[in-house]
Amino acid sequence: MTAPCDVPWRRLDGRMLVVAPLQHVVRLLPVLVILLFTGRGDPVRLWITLGITVVLIVLGVIRWKTTRYRITGDRVELHSGWVRRQRRSVPRDRLRTVDVTSTLLHRVFGLGVLHVRGASSAAADHHGLKLDAVSAAEAARLRTELLHAAPSPGPAEVVSGDSRDSDYRHSQVLSTLRWPWIRFAPLTVSALAGTGVLVAAVWNVVSELGLRPRDLPFAADVEERIRGAAIWLTVGVLALVLLVVAIVGSLLMFTERWWGYRLTRDDDGTLRVHRGLLTRRSLSVAGNRQRGAAVSEPLLLRAGRGAQARVLATGLGRGGQGGALQPPATRREAHLLAAAVAGEPVERSTLAPLRRHPRRALWRRLTRAVAPAAALCAAGWAVATTVPGWYWLGPLTTVLLVLAVPVGFDRYRNLGHLLTARHLVTRWGSLHRRTVVLERDGVIGWRIRQSIVQRRAGLVTVEAVTAAGEGGYPVTDVTAADGVALAAAVTPSVFDSLTPLGAEEPAGDLTAQGAGRGPQERLDHR
Repeated sequence: MTAPCDVPWRRLDGRMLVVAPLQHVVRLLPVLVILLFTGRGDPVRLWITLGITVVLIVLGVIRWKTTRYRITGDRVELHSGWVRRQRRSVPRDRLRTVDVTSTLLHRVFGLGVLHVRGASSAAADHHGLKLDAVSAAEAARLRTELLHAAPSPGPAEVVSGDSRDSDYRHSQVLSTLRWPWIRFAPLTVSALAGTGVLVAAVWNVVSELGLRPRDLPFAADVEERIRGAAIWLTVGVLALVLLVVAIVGSLLMFTERWWGYRLTRDDDGTLRVHRGLLTRRSLSVAGNRQRGAAVSEPLLLRAGRGAQARVLATGLGRGGQGGALQPPATRREAHLLAAAVAGEPVERSTLAPLRRHPRRALWRRLTRAVAPAAALCAAGWAVATTVPGWYWLGPLTTVLLVLAVPVGFDRYRNLGHLLTARHLVTRWGSLHRRTVVLERDGVIGWRIRQSIVQRRAGLVTVEAVTAAGEGGYPVTDVTAADGVALAAAVTPSVFDSLTPLGAEEPAGDLTAQGAGRGPQERLDHR
């Protein structure tokens, strides 16, 4: 192995000195267009922005001169800074993600931004390295050097940039883009939220430049028609306009995110998701880091009979694209893909008939759904009877109370779990239903929670702790005996240190007693 002192230091690509100022100028383009074609706006703001661009160029030169990095046999090191010097180092055996993002402007100059992150629960900025920017060829070489030649098995990686046809040479294609899936785009909250952010940004630019919608040629006629129309008609038209904008925006965002989508599996089990139009992205998950799959069904998507499949892998949590394996698709296709990733027939994985939870869990689901709605209904009627003009609030909250009952029943209907030879299957939720297939070997511990209400009902929530995905997946509202039996069946070694009945119990422990199953046992919180 090469000694660290013999490994040369490398510099960032010199083209980064052009990209950073151009990114700032691109944000200025709307202002320039409006100033040139309308003659409106504040020229001082333009000169300030140009001055900031000059400062960015100077700072970019300093950063390029003072930033060095190298990759030794066991570490990735980065030295940066002039006034405030930073020395960062990540052990290669602790690498979890390698993220290379390549925006449209980066791709024009053949560059990418490399993020190397290690295993830590803290923010990635404090436990990782960022190389902004390196050439596309250098990024590909670093990716190979860090992942395939690393001392430890390759981590899950998130890569954005040009994909290579050689990646598919020995790969099995599991899924490709089907344009009928685009109908699910308006049913995803992320697409609607992104559209709202974009509209708000455009509105902010227009307002800061002093432009008013009423100054448009047709604005006076529209305003006159609105004043002469009934209030309900005006509200309806505005709601329709917002709905159309949201739908069109979500369709455009779906196209940008999932253009060229293809999911493949290599001979070694590595999953690769390639997608993106302006910014190309690739999610690669090594086979030895996969711990199962999940099917997510948010309320709107579920109402349209859609779902989305995700992979559970160490190093991939809520961030890093969340392990999404495909766009929002039909419910059947999402379950089939999740089963293929888990390596089980769909009838033994996400669509398996699950074990029902006790009827006591039904009353708990109903209580949790109806009690808050009842309190809101009481408050709504109090306001409706005391505040003039708010008479409609009482009937509205009553509708919410009525809807809470079927929500409670649906939550109970979705509760269930199943233990197979290789996996733990669990399902929960109504407004956001999730089905998880987790490898039994991927469970590293258990958390058992019991609220006061659960204690009176004799129920517990058993959460399987894992290093993959969100870190833990619950089996909600089972009896204490069944919860302990489930945990003991999955990880018998966890129960080796159980204290027999009669020994002194530390505070905070949960006591579980199985009816007709022998002596009482206690499971320490882990």
